[in-house]
Amino acid sequence: MKLIFKIIFFAFLTIYSCKTKQIEKTEPNTNPPKVEFSEFDLGESDLPKLKREVNDFELIFTVEQLEKLTLMIREFKKNTSNQIAIVSIKSIGSYTDFDKFAVDLSNYNGIGLKEMNNGLSIVFSKNLRKIRISTGLGTEKILTDEICKNIIDQTIIPEFKNGDYYSGIEKGVAELIAKWE
Repeated sequence: MKLIFKIIFFAFLTIYSCKTKQIEKTEPNTNPPKVEFSEFDLGESDLPKLKREVNDFELIFTVEQLEKLTLMIREFKKNTSNQIAIVSIKSIGSYTDFDKFAVDLSNYNGIGLKEMNNGLSIVFSKNLRKIRISTGLGTEKILTDEICKNIIDQTIIPEFKNGDYYSGIEKGVAELIAKWE
């Protein structure tokens, strides 16, 4: 009986002590800017709680790509206070509408300063073949639905069709930043 209890106890510890982490990788003898990636957890619903600028739940980007996107977004935020979140997601849980999921995800995580409504999120799924740019009310005065749709159609989607998700997102973010500054 004690043996069975010990086996179950150690199995329980093994299963529940494992956590997914993204580990920072740097080149030897260089001092690149440090970007820390923290763990993520699910919120109180089907919506994940975002803990960083780039939330790659679909594991599409390399660590170097995550770092480049993160630094780009942080620099923009530092210069403007505008906030950007990028989210890749495999599934939308019990949602049936991807756009509603993306908007709810942005609202749930409070992207942008509340008093300025200056947030923007790019939520996409390679698995579901969907993408949505959601903007706060303050942001959409500059980055209209038409501008966001054009960036998706003319900049991001062509790269996605070539299988280059990083380039699509990186070029899309750069174009959004250029129009938003």
